[in-house]
Amino acid sequence: MQKKYLIIRVSDLNRYLKSLLAGDPNLQDIWVGGELSNFKHHRSGHMYFTVKDGPSSLRCVFFSRDNARCLFKPADGMEVLLNGNISVYEPDGVYQLYVREMEPAGVGSLYLAFEQLKNKLEAEGLFRPEKKKALPRLPRKIALITSPTGAALQDMLTVFRKKFPALELLVVESLVQGAGAVKDLVRALNLVNSREDLDLIILARGGGSLEDLWPFNDEVLARTIDRSVIPVISAVGHETDFTIADFVADLRAPTPTAAAHLAVPALDDLLQLLAMLRQRAAIALRSKILREKQKLDQVTGERFFQAPYRKITQQREAVLRFDSLLKKNIVSMLRLKGLELTSRTDKLESFSPLKVMSRGYSYCRDQEGRIIRSVKDVALDSRLQLNFADGRAFCRTEAVEEDVAVEG
Repeated sequence: MQKKYLIIRVSDLNRYLKSLLAGDPNLQDIWVGGELSNFKHHRSGHMYFTVKDGPSSLRCVFFSRDNARCLFKPADGMEVLLNGNISVYEPDGVYQLYVREMEPAGVGSLYLAFEQLKNKLEAEGLFRPEKKKALPRLPRKIALITSPTGAALQDMLTVFRKKFPALELLVVESLVQGAGAVKDLVRALNLVNSREDLDLIILARGGGSLEDLWPFNDEVLARTIDRSVIPVISAVGHETDFTIADFVADLRAPTPTAAAHLAVPALDDLLQLLAMLRQRAAIALRSKILREKQKLDQVTGERFFQAPYRKITQQREAVLRFDSLLKKNIVSMLRLKGLELTSRTDKLESFSPLKVMSRGYSYCRDQEGRIIRSVKDVALDSRLQLNFADGRAFCRTEAVEEDVAVEG
């Protein structure tokens, strides 16, 4: 008798196994611990990785809608705790853990995220001392970015009224806790930096848990503080609380009250300082006047100041002597130069061709104006120009004769 087989399609089998796993309460909402391996953060936002424990491993997927709540950055080799459901991925027939939450093993996720961001920004140089802007010694107007209902604001206002009542303050209301706090704090910082009448910013909130203070550990807020053109004091939490904002700010104050004390000097201290400076200036001025008077007495005691007109008379006589001598020298020099001019004029006239021509000499030019120096340069019937001392004559040659050289 032929045996009959029940044939099941692969897709039906995978679907059946998936339903079995989904119906097992021991495989739902479970926690799995192990080491991350082959971690990949896909551009879709989903995370794919393997969690292993010794020789065994388990494939995992962490969808973007769930991993958006993960505060730290997962990486290979990290020991983690994973919460989720075991199910089958039907196209491959592979069972895997669908992760809903991820926590670092042995350390809180908030603390790990804090350390990761701190190390990242420190490596970029955002905490370097040379980036810190100096606080104004006496600010005219301070912006307080904080919650309007928190104790931090009242503590700071009390200090400012006591230390420096005339100081102008601008309270910029902002959320300092919860999901929308980061966006609100960034908005407040950008708003304050758009003004030109502020000298200092205090970013403040009272104490609380790490979760309460978490908006001040945000990367966007940290970079906004770093870009601020106005100096920023970070005053978040209690003295033992540290946030990323504290490291990026130009000055960290342990509490909001301490920030107010650091921002301005006490009015009484300023008045005492002014009194001391006034006294020192008066002493310095008296010393200066005394020194200058001594110099004046010394100068006026010299012989010149005892008989000032004597020196002037002596100098006037010397000037008159030099004036007379200068005039004599000028007259002598003019006479000498006149004689030289006359001699050179006579010599120049003796060499003048006009003077020679006045004695009956002339010179001849051809039609082109060239001077004729020899009878050989003259042809018959040539037009010539004879130049005399008092004019010119134009003529034509009728004959040309050369002198015959006589041998001795």
